[in-house]
Amino acid sequence: MDAIILAAGYATRLHPLTENTPKPLLEVAGKPIIEHIIKKLSHVGSISRIYIVTNDKFEQHFKKWLGNFDAEKPVEIINDGTKSNEDRLGALGDIHHTITKKNLDNDLIVVAGDNLFEMPLADAANFFKKKKSNVIVLYDVKDIELARHYGIVEVKDGIIVNFEEKPSNPKSTLASTGIYLFPKKTIPLIKKYIEQGNNPDKTGSFIEWLHKREKVHSFVTDKKWYDIGSIGQLEKANKYYKEEN
Repeated sequence: MDAIILAAGYATRLHPLTENTPKPLLEVAGKPIIEHIIKKLSHVGSISRIYIVTNDKFEQHFKKWLGNFDAEKPVEIINDGTKSNEDRLGALGDIHHTITKKNLDNDLIVVAGDNLFEMPLADAANFFKKKKSNVIVLYDVKDIELARHYGIVEVKDGIIVNFEEKPSNPKSTLASTGIYLFPKKTIPLIKKYIEQGNNPDKTGSFIEWLHKREKVHSFVTDKKWYDIGSIGQLEKANKYYKEEN
């Protein structure tokens, strides 16, 4: 299995913090967000390599960080070639770019680079191994108002039947955590999705397309999860992780 961490966004909502620092390198409890993610990935024995896909603006930031980071698994920085928020490839575009550039042909675990979560990734990986199918990790935000800010999933018998980004009328309170597991048979579908001209910006748009063609299973966690989309969320996460550690 290969892992892809999506870290090519420009995080304009977190300016000025992210004007000269990529969001995954912002610190929470004394270490960059991305190190929290890599620690979780390192506990999944089947992962052979971790790819961090970033942009031209922040490539050197990640390379400098990696030069001082002692990773348990091989880590490689991938530059998607974009220079601004206006020409970004989008999450699916970056997944496709990494697959193509590195000729990936293994099962994939994809994690958004602004994710902080307490769930052991090995639990989701074991579930994925058992199902041998697409898996999306969900967290119940338990609040309709909050649900309007996330990618919201409708589930029936453990299978995804609907996915909607930031819905005005959420059909559930189950939010995507930005963690996806894809079997190698899904790789050609990612290519097909891009070639058809579908929206490459959000992984959720691909899930909405995919679940009509292949089964997508849900894995719901009740462990703490933070989506660092605002300075307020960053401060909450920092407070929580400092108290826990």
